[in-house]
Amino acid sequence: FKMCPGRVLCKLPCSGEKEVDLAVQSAKAAFKIWSQMSGMERCRVMLEAARIIREQREEIATMETINNGKSIFEARVDIDISWQCLEYYAGLAGSLAGEHIQLPGGSFGYTRREPLGVCVGIGAWNYPFQIACWKSGPALACGNAMVFKPSPFTPISVVRLAEIFTEAGVPKGLFNVVQGGAATGQFLCQHPDVAKISFTGSVPTGMKIMEMAAKGIKPVTLELGGKSPLIIFSDSDLDNAVKGALMANFLTQGEVCCNGTRVFVERKILDTFTKEVVKCTQKIKIGDPLLEDTRMGALINQPHLNRVQGFIKQAKEQGAQVLCGGDLYVPDDPKLKNGYYMRPCVLGNCKDDMTCVKEEIFGPVMAILPFDTEEEVVERANATKFGLAGGVFTRDIQKAHRVVAALKAGMCFINNYNVSPVELPFGGYKSSGFGRENGRAAIEYYSQLKTVCVEMGDVESVF
Repeated sequence: FKMCPGRVLCKLPCSGEKEVDLAVQSAKAAFKIWSQMSGMERCRVMLEAARIIREQREEIATMETINNGKSIFEARVDIDISWQCLEYYAGLAGSLAGEHIQLPGGSFGYTRREPLGVCVGIGAWNYPFQIACWKSGPALACGNAMVFKPSPFTPISVVRLAEIFTEAGVPKGLFNVVQGGAATGQFLCQHPDVAKISFTGSVPTGMKIMEMAAKGIKPVTLELGGKSPLIIFSDSDLDNAVKGALMANFLTQGEVCCNGTRVFVERKILDTFTKEVVKCTQKIKIGDPLLEDTRMGALINQPHLNRVQGFIKQAKEQGAQVLCGGDLYVPDDPKLKNGYYMRPCVLGNCKDDMTCVKEEIFGPVMAILPFDTEEEVVERANATKFGLAGGVFTRDIQKAHRVVAALKAGMCFINNYNVSPVELPFGGYKSSGFGRENGRAAIEYYSQLKTVCVEMGDVESVF
């Protein structure tokens, strides 16, 4: 593959009902083998997959950059998180167990943690390879099979993951990839042999998936959108807070669901903080994402770039002030002239009722809002339908823990932002979804508990 900004990379046929059924049936057959293997046997195969990914880190990161448009610097981090995820769940695979409960008279009960069957993973286009690992890691560790559908905008790198799993020794068909859009997703969700659905994407699509899953009484995990608050108190380390704000807004061209795009700044440091954030934002190197010093690549496609630009235009109409960026960027390199580039944007003079503050933009747009008291900012931070993440910057550790305890969000950060180690559960409150990815918590969503009650004496009959 080569960088082809604004041009078609390749064409992949969409999987129809027949192809989806073949993928599910293939996964179902592989599940019978995989689910009967011991946890340690699954562990060894998953460790081998992690080793291959680690060994081919540069090749896969380059593929992901071309697939998505993010900088190679970020793509390498994504690939590292991916193999770490498989290593983590490989380590848990051999330790999955139920418990023994003593009952009166020598009787006892025990629980078994059993796999669900064929699970469906539906990924987003911002972290294609990483999301596929986040979903397949716990699924496979628990003994499940998975059929994965990547976004039609980023179909390439997940196919490589499927090849890697096969090379590592999983049964043929255990991790299958189908390609397509909404229709393919619908065939997957409605398939009678699918046991569970895990979706990462928008709130409207999540609602549709939940409706389809309800008809089959299928459990779902939904990791949806966000409009997360980042609260900067006046006693914070200013340089660190500015770095945090940039990390919370401009990773992957701002196309991150948990981004802290509502930046609440205590009024007494508003001017100083804003000046520093603008200065640092203007220094972000935009351009060819395969160059080592590039820190911001291209947005995913033209319609999305137009949508982000529309939010900025509306923000200005509603009284927000563009402090920097927001305009289209044309790199000097002629081969990049058709790329979907824009300068990262910082908006000042923002109010809570503005569209740019209420709705998820999913682009490199930061909104700065002043506040005066802790009580006030917590109330405003929670005044949203979303609840994916939240961040606090302060040197007062008691205040930090007090504020994150009050935030209605599933993933909170203190004096950092957008750090996602695989050991920690990730997921949202409210319209940002439910269920958890990563950590031991994900095991609960890819397994089911069977209770067995054993009587050691005669049955006590009431008849």
